[in-house]
Amino acid sequence: MTRKATNDTLHKAKSSKSDEFYTLLEDIERELAFYKEQFRGKTIYCNCDNPQKSNFFKYFFDNFKALGLKKLIASAYVQNTQDLFSDLAPKSGEYIECVITDTDIDIRELPIKTFQGDGDFRSQECVSLLQEADIVVTNPPFSLFREYIAQLIRYNKSFLIIGNINAITYKEVFHLIQSNKVWLGVHLGRGISGFKVPDHYEMYGTETHISDNGDRIISPNNCLWLTNLDVKTRHANINLTKIYQGNEEMYPTFDNYNGINVNKTQDIPMDYEGAMGVPITFLHKYNPSQFEIIRFRKGDDGKDLSINGKCPYFRILIRNRQPIKMAKVAASLFA
Repeated sequence: MTRKATNDTLHKAKSSKSDEFYTLLEDIERELAFYKEQFRGKTIYCNCDNPQKSNFFKYFFDNFKALGLKKLIASAYVQNTQDLFSDLAPKSGEYIECVITDTDIDIRELPIKTFQGDGDFRSQECVSLLQEADIVVTNPPFSLFREYIAQLIRYNKSFLIIGNINAITYKEVFHLIQSNKVWLGVHLGRGISGFKVPDHYEMYGTETHISDNGDRIISPNNCLWLTNLDVKTRHANINLTKIYQGNEEMYPTFDNYNGINVNKTQDIPMDYEGAMGVPITFLHKYNPSQFEIIRFRKGDDGKDLSINGKCPYFRILIRNRQPIKMAKVAASLFA
């Protein structure tokens, strides 16, 4: 059974500190397929993951040899026993270090080492494991996303993580994207099919359902992958088909910034050389060789970008590094 609901599930998580959104294996497999060669010979750390239940740990455990991993580490924060892992949760955090050679190991028989603390990713015990890792892959707590990504940057770690699409609007995250230190992964929105949640969660979300095996699944359709692992898709140019000259009415200018508004990424004009305000979803197609990011959201007066006194939804100001001159446009149109 599926029902429509509000799209504020992850906002509720942030305000209530409820972060028990567990990524589906199918979403992990679909995204991580683009990074397989980068995992070879590396130590992978899933630092928000119960190793006996996490689909991130399961993916790397099942594919340890195929990916050529050096080591796999997982750790879990355990606040209480009223969570998805209540049947397995110890009184403190747990982690497992898994080094696989030629011997197959039953995942149910892996030795669990117990932390002195609670397994919080910020604890010294977890930081020590983080320092050992090459790449971090997980679904971090959305309510601590700023702090979580700041830690990854501070320790200079490669990573691939899931977050709310609104994380783009955090100044700490946007600065990293603007400076080309972090970028969006391959899938976002409906490209991430959903999250498993515990029984005590309300079934909010754009789409919700109970799976065939009884799992409670929410699909907010407002999440993304964020990474600093290179991926071929981010080097592909956006195919521009629109023209500004002669269609100026489609692109009103901002009241408080010398630039034009573009409502959809697909409507970016190929011949415009100045600043353009585009939706934040532009970043999913952003190629730093094709476009320059100027700033986020604000005009010259420090206020939100506006048109005739009204503010469109958040805009990113960009400039085309490779504008096509009108002579070339005309030649291509009438060839």
